[in-house]
Amino acid sequence: MPIFRNARQSDLVDIIRLLADDDLGSAREVISDPVDGRYLAAFAAIEADPNQLLVVASDETGQVLGCLQISFIPGLSRTGMWRGQIESVRIAKGYRGTGLGSQLIEWAVARCAERGCGLVQLTTDKTRGATVRFYEKLGFVTSHEGLKRNL
Repeated sequence: MPIFRNARQSDLVDIIRLLADDDLGSAREVISDPVDGRYLAAFAAIEADPNQLLVVASDETGQVLGCLQISFIPGLSRTGMWRGQIESVRIAKGYRGTGLGSQLIEWAVARCAERGCGLVQLTTDKTRGATVRFYEKLGFVTSHEGLKRNL
């Protein structure tokens, strides 16, 4: 049975490895020892912000098997509705297809509901067709086009 808990700074090495463990992530992430200071600064900002939740899925030994981040976003549209934004979802290769990803996403959706969110949204790269199908099976709908601009 997986354990879902708030990430600790000591989990950063494992989280970064998960984020880097595919073609897209390997080009974006920096695996180093010690951990790159940019990750430490980002972790500190996430930890200090009550509208951010960085979570890991671990086994009973504490091994990190997956991760995600939830941003709780207040908004004026839809009569002031809050949204939950799920990002950086990763499951360790050896645990993909076991149901862990579905459990982690459903856990995250429940946290959004507990916080009063009326909508949960997420994005995934268009090259990840299997990932889109995974989210659709969990009830997510590809209702919008997302755009990004690198700075």
